[in-house]
Amino acid sequence: MDTYFHDKVAVVTGAGGVICSQVSKGLANLGMTVVLVGLSLEELQKVDNEIKEAGGKCKSYACDVTDEEKVNALAETVVKEFGKVDYLVNGAGGNSSRATTNIPQFDPRELAEDRPEDLRGLYNVDMKAFEGIIRLNTMGTVYPILAFAKYMVKEGHGSIINFASMNTYCPLTRNFAYAMSKAAVANFTKAFAAYFGEAGVRINAVAPGFIVNARTKDILGTVEDGLTDRGRRVIDHTPQRKFGEAQDMFGCIQFLLDERASAFVTGVTIPVDGGFLTLSGV
Repeated sequence: MDTYFHDKVAVVTGAGGVICSQVSKGLANLGMTVVLVGLSLEELQKVDNEIKEAGGKCKSYACDVTDEEKVNALAETVVKEFGKVDYLVNGAGGNSSRATTNIPQFDPRELAEDRPEDLRGLYNVDMKAFEGIIRLNTMGTVYPILAFAKYMVKEGHGSIINFASMNTYCPLTRNFAYAMSKAAVANFTKAFAAYFGEAGVRINAVAPGFIVNARTKDILGTVEDGLTDRGRRVIDHTPQRKFGEAQDMFGCIQFLLDERASAFVTGVTIPVDGGFLTLSGV
């Protein structure tokens, strides 16, 4: 029985989400103590219960990761409670329909006084929502890095995983704020990895492809029950001819956390996308 992870403490932000709830359960199954972080305790209750019912160890905390003071206070509380933090998975993030367009290219009607109400071009998006997505996906990752790395450097080791996206490399249509922010994640993952490297803290990122969840099922459909037009285009562009599952992310994250496997890996972003980014489309 592998007991390597049994004394490890892992913090997972966005732990109530589809991907990071699975990541949290996977880490608990390895024997780690998992600190679940979400906007509210209610959104964490299901995964908290599932971990404990399976015999795992976890504790839930509500925290807004875009609030620097609250994140610093959370880190202090966690270290007082558990004595240390070995791993941080920065899974909190997201997008908003108010920050996306519903057309792929500029339409002159965007600028017209009598613009159709159902037309939302780049000139018509909610810019506060636009800025909010950028802040969530960037500073909502930066603040936890700084807050928890402070304690990791004192121990001389630690591993941090950020969440980028396929949009990091190739922005999908309509998703301007999301693509901008996820490109930034991959860039500052390199910068932070260089900064903390000599202190023993490794920082990497994963870039999920099209992962199945309730929202993507509405937009893309499913291979089993029928695809939407957009879903068919995604599948045709994916060499493995399938969507990803939340569990597909876990193996890559486990590899990046495990110093026995990845001690010399830092500053990289690994796509987990079924090969989507390998095709040019022509």
